[in-house]
Amino acid sequence: LMTPNLNIVQNALNAKNVTTVVAAVKAAGLVETLSGKGPFTVFAPTNDAFAKLPKGTVENLLKAENKATLSKILTYHVVPGTYMATDLKDGLVIKTVEGEALKIGNKNGVITINGSAMVQTADVVSSNGVTFVIDAVLMPGTMMMQK
Repeated sequence: LMTPNLNIVQNALNAKNVTTVVAAVKAAGLVETLSGKGPFTVFAPTNDAFAKLPKGTVENLLKAENKATLSKILTYHVVPGTYMATDLKDGLVIKTVEGEALKIGNKNGVITINGSAMVQTADVVSSNGVTFVIDAVLMPGTMMMQK
């Protein structure tokens, strides 16, 4: 149950379908940042999205020696500011906290990110921003490959 009076991390902790990204946020040391004032727009991959990665990828990323890589991947899922579904127009390009951009697709209300991740749940409002639950893990460098 997501409630607007809780922050993004607190709401994610209450969601059973995003436990892997919560574990990753903890391992990357980003809990304090994503609990901060914001506002942030977060594209949170589901557990199933992480399960689609090659075997052993998640376990490897969660290791302490891979914290920088994990942080880069996770911050690629975070955009400064608050974007609601109505703001995500087809062709919109938005810069992530990581520094690269995401390209939004929006055809007949179906929102995609970088042509590969589809929004499953939109506009999960928290006290410090909004979360979109997506069905794929976004990787930095992939927006450049999109047409």
